[in-house]
Amino acid sequence: MNIHEYQAKALLASYGAPVSDGRAVLKAEDAKTAAGEMDGPLWVVKAQIHAGGRGKGKFKEADAGDAGGVRLTKSAVEAAEEAKKMLGRTLVTHQTGPAGKQVNRIYIEDGSGIETEMYLALLVDRQTSRIGFVVSTEGGMDIEEVAEKTPEKILNFTVDPATGYQAYHGRRVAFALGLEGQQVKQCVKLMGQLYKAFTEKDMEMLEINPLIITDEGSLKVLDAKVAFDGNAVYRHADIAALRDETEEDPKELAASKFDLNYIALDGEIGCMVNGAGLAMATMDIIKLYGAEPANFLDVGGGATKEKVTEAFKIITSDPQVKGILVNIFGGIMRCDVIAEGVVAAVKDVGLQVPLVVRLEGTNVEEGKAIINNSDVDVIAADDLKDGAEKIVKAVKG
Repeated sequence: MNIHEYQAKALLASYGAPVSDGRAVLKAEDAKTAAGEMDGPLWVVKAQIHAGGRGKGKFKEADAGDAGGVRLTKSAVEAAEEAKKMLGRTLVTHQTGPAGKQVNRIYIEDGSGIETEMYLALLVDRQTSRIGFVVSTEGGMDIEEVAEKTPEKILNFTVDPATGYQAYHGRRVAFALGLEGQQVKQCVKLMGQLYKAFTEKDMEMLEINPLIITDEGSLKVLDAKVAFDGNAVYRHADIAALRDETEEDPKELAASKFDLNYIALDGEIGCMVNGAGLAMATMDIIKLYGAEPANFLDVGGGATKEKVTEAFKIITSDPQVKGILVNIFGGIMRCDVIAEGVVAAVKDVGLQVPLVVRLEGTNVEEGKAIINNSDVDVIAADDLKDGAEKIVKAVKG
């Protein structure tokens, strides 16, 4: 689960992290009041979408102005005008893709005098199952670009959960960033605050780019990007309340309400599979035979007829889907349940594209009988290879 920059900064500020004073604006008529509550002399106006590269992005609409999604202004009136230009417009960045994202929220904050920009992130290290720090002096740049061109400028280390965060971790960060004097103490304190926020709120990513040294010589969190472990959000009502459903893919949002693991992709063949590993293998073999998967969809081991029906509806709601491959290996999941769900969904929403079904495992004969005795137009497959070949052939003509 992702949240907006202004929400991330408010959360970090509650742990004591230094952030700029700012106001979130959802309506154009509130922009002038919000900007007027800050002293200036500079106001920064930021589009709030769940995507990076906002400053370099471009709006589709001409009336939004030529500047990107982050604009520096010199008065409250100017800040309000820029906010009004951006609200409701579509911002395109390298992370949104050509479709862009509509800007429904604006963040207006005090400008900061910047002496130095740095990069900092806390992540879950999958190899060690520990929380890792990623630090670089190259703030303001994409960390992937830094890793490719100047990897020696990146420091990575993890924290042993047996000891937790210690002051020496903060000093290690400070020395890697070239901090001196009081800045080292500030860094030790700030790293502890961030680590505490990360662990207590079940984050999976906390990126600050840039972390700055102000012209007064102090550290400040100038930008913040936070993602939470979706499986742990139920433990944090305050975090769940920050969810902005308008930023999520409608199909993924619908799937989450039925506990379906769904991720929209750019291909033409919809997939319904049980088990994440089998889903990945199904996507791979679709690509092997010359097509592209339209989604990742794992219905899980305990899916009901109703869940399968909803999963099928979500797949067919995607206009780019030109064919569907159902690939079930029944262990905990029963093939007859899948078959009942597929038949019910086809009768409910109709079937406008080719459908290939491969069933194997628990109650496979019952499942095949349900499909064969229905009036659903289904292409049967004997195994995964056969299923992939048949659906690609059906889609490609």
